[in-house]
Amino acid sequence: MLIQFVPAVRPDTIPENENDLIYNNQIPEPVTTILKTSCYDCHSNETNYPWYSYIAPVSWLVAKDVREGIEELNFSEWESLSKIDKAKELDKIIDEVSDENMPMPIYTIMHSKAKLSTEETEQVTNWADSYAESLFE
Repeated sequence: MLIQFVPAVRPDTIPENENDLIYNNQIPEPVTTILKTSCYDCHSNETNYPWYSYIAPVSWLVAKDVREGIEELNFSEWESLSKIDKAKELDKIIDEVSDENMPMPIYTIMHSKAKLSTEETEQVTNWADSYAESLFE
């Protein structure tokens, strides 16, 4: 019971982000849905913290994963990246999604809708590849 008094340092949720990827770009609706469902909780300022993220020790793990996810890639700050950095991030997305590293398996245990099907994986990787190419046209 005492561990409940040790707070988890969760990143703040910010609902409106002017540099957001989805807000500033025309992304196909299926890909937008996939990104929101499978990526945005850990890779944006729009994290939706579920009830269990307020109960220690799970709260510490959730906070750590979100902090690390935002540090690695923050879709809410997308427009502040250079074209080169965007291309690098898109390549990482392709690799991580294709290798089934993302979304993290621990996340999909509690968020079964976040697990990507083969078709969804193809949609995301095709979009990322196409978007990366379009950056330099």
